[in-house]
Amino acid sequence: MAETIFSKIIKKEIPADILYEDDEALAFRDINAQAPVHFLVIPKKPIPKLSDAEPEDQSLLGHLLLVANTVAKQEGLTDFRLNVNNGAGASQTVFHLHVHVLGGRPFSWPPG
Repeated sequence: MAETIFSKIIKKEIPADILYEDDEALAFRDINAQAPVHFLVIPKKPIPKLSDAEPEDQSLLGHLLLVANTVAKQEGLTDFRLNVNNGAGASQTVFHLHVHVLGGRPFSWPPG
């Protein structure tokens, strides 16, 4: 996988407002926030997009959701939206799997 801004954040080569970190995942505030609370949860394992995940990534993918929930609670959110873009046609701009967690305002349906 090509190096991305997220891989540089993982290696601490680029600063980020980190909210959570463990051996498998990192959560940090999105610099282009689309809601009062907007952070990203990324795996430290380089997976370009969700459709590139393999069966052995099952527990890692679940872990990302648990981290999203933990950090959402830490940020005072009870209602929030999760979003995962898969591919350029779905508006994915950084090809390192990431979960957007947005909250702090009402959301409508359907999205975007």
